[in-house]
Order: sequence, then structure tokens, then C-alpha cells
Amino acid sequence: MTEKIIPLADLRYLNRIPVIPARLEAPTGLLADTRARPLQDLRISITDRCNFRCVYCMPKEVFDKDYAFLPQSSLLSFEEITRITSLFVAHGVEKIRLTGGEPLLRKNVEKLIAMLSALRTPDGRELDLTLTTNGALLARKAQALKDAGLKRVTVSLDALDDKVFKKMNDVDFAVSDVLEGIEEAHRVGLGPIKINMVVKGGMNDQEIVPMARHFKGTPYILRFIEYMDVGASNGWKMDEVIPSSEVVRRIEADMPLQPIAPNYTGETADRWRYVDGGGEIGVISSVTQAFCSDCSRARLSTEGKLYTCLFATGGHDLRALMRGGNTDEEISTAIAHIWRARDDRYSELRTAKTDGLKTERKVEMSYIGG
Repeated sequence: MTEKIIPLADLRYLNRIPVIPARLEAPTGLLADTRARPLQDLRISITDRCNFRCVYCMPKEVFDKDYAFLPQSSLLSFEEITRITSLFVAHGVEKIRLTGGEPLLRKNVEKLIAMLSALRTPDGRELDLTLTTNGALLARKAQALKDAGLKRVTVSLDALDDKVFKKMNDVDFAVSDVLEGIEEAHRVGLGPIKINMVVKGGMNDQEIVPMARHFKGTPYILRFIEYMDVGASNGWKMDEVIPSSEVVRRIEADMPLQPIAPNYTGETADRWRYVDGGGEIGVISSVTQAFCSDCSRARLSTEGKLYTCLFATGGHDLRALMRGGNTDEEISTAIAHIWRARDDRYSELRTAKTDGLKTERKVEMSYIGG
């Protein structure tokens, strides 16, 4: 019997403490990296734990009962998260997305949402505060999340067929419970709600058209995501990627589509509208049509490391600065220094030279969110 060995690069404890530049600076809200990409979005992982074991993110053979998750003391406190978020907002961030793991597993998450929802941009506007969830706890949490100040949610749902969905989440969780959570989130006003389906060839791609048909004519926006080589634990293979163009082709053969313009510069999804007025879908093509050129997203890990790319191989330890007694001005200057030096474009390089990048040691998606 041949054992399957999947390498997992555990990057949680690598320390790259940012250097504080000698000349401190006040934020202007106009920070840009080496490719003139602004800093506008911050994705914050608030837990590395999840109640699903999705095959493309936290496969059970790696994240088993013996896997060592982060101790509570390593996690950023709500006060630390709010403090660091306020510094990013001063640099131009307008959209905050809470991720995980599964963010609704973080105890008293409503308290954090209330703290973040009180923040304002330099010109006094509210932030676009959102959360991505697998939906397992959404039905019971939706009202409290809305009351705390959450604007909207994105729900991961990889199939409508129960058998396929359970194979994807690998914990025997039923589709009906996720759908119930989506309906409750809509009822309390957490919208517009987006539904994300990761498409993995040979596993759930037969669900593309049924998913499109089910959500057509509803208030929800269904988005199809190409299976990505995030981290090193999911055994990613290029031949398991279903290109977005193929997703559109399959849907259009049954329900005619037409392309529509993006909502804003840097939007990850290409948008398509049903010709008969039945709503829209989106396709996220990180593998076949890289969108690195206008990526404006920074990611903060559960333990306070700043990552400037989803496919990064290391982070910058902002927690060390906060717990080391550095001032807001010093930390803000360090953030500016990191972003200005940013030149990440992994997906463009992967597209050009997939084989040469396949074995790079990248941070896991469950650690910094999607």
C-alpha cells in the first residue's frame, strides 16, 4: 500500500519583524505599491479553526484530530485587531472582510464586529464591513451579526447535491443547513449576499449548472472560483482546474448570458448577467486569467502577521510591534514601508510558468483566509 504524503509548510511561527524606518510619517490615505496598486482592502483571519474539512482548504488527512491549532494567547485580541485595523483605514482601506478558518467559531465575534463598525474613514464614512462563512452557524448568528454592524456576508457553498457537498466538506454537513443560514441572513438584511462555489474538476463540476439554475432569479449572487494552489496541503493539480471560460460556456448553453462591467476597479470577479433578467453570476479566474495587476488586498493572519499576497511564503509580524510597545505612528510607518515595497504577482508568474512555481512553500488558506 502506497501512502499519500502531502507536504505542509507551517509558517505560523516564522518571525519577520518589520523594521521601523528612522523617519516616521503620517498616513495620507494614498499608499501605493511598486506597481501603483493602492491599499484598499484588508482581510482579517480571526481564527485558524474550522468545523469543515474542505478538500481544497483543510483536507482531513492533514488537519486531523492531532493537528495543533494556535493557542488562544497567540491570537490577536479584539482590541489589537481594532487598533491595527484603524491604522490600515488611515492608509486608505475602506473594505474589511473577516475570514478564518471559520470566523463564526470565534467566541463573541459580534463584539469584534461592533468595535470595527465604529471605525470611520478619514473623511467620516462607514467601512464596508463583511464576513465570509461556510454558513454552518449562520442561521443562529445572523441577527446578532446584523445588530452588531455587519453589512453583508459571503457564503461558501460548493454543491447542491447533498452527497457531493458532504464529500467536499468531509464532515457530513448537509446542504439544507447552509441554505437555511443564507435565507436567515437575507431576512435580517445582510446583503447583497454572495455565494461562492469553488469548482474542482472531477469532484463537483457537475454542479455548475444546477447551482446556477437554483440561484437564478433570487436576490443572491453566485460566484464560481477556479480551484487554486493556495498553500501546500490540498494536493493541487492543474488538470483539476475548470477554467472560468468553461463555467460560463456550460451555463450559457442552458441560460444565455452577457458580460457586464465591474462594480469597481480591482473587483476579483468578472460579472455576467442573464439575458432574460434573472440576475447575475460572477467568475473568479485566479489561475487562468490572473488579476494581480489591480489587486489592492492585504491580509492579516490570526496571530497578526501581514501578508501582501494570498500566495505568500512569509509574513510581517505586526503583533510583535503591538506587544513590543511600539506606537501607532511607528506601526503605521512600518505598514507604509511594507506596502510600498510590495511587488507580488504570483498568479501572473504561475500562469507563465506553472511547473516552476508548483513546489513553492506558500501559507495555507485556512491561516490567512481566502
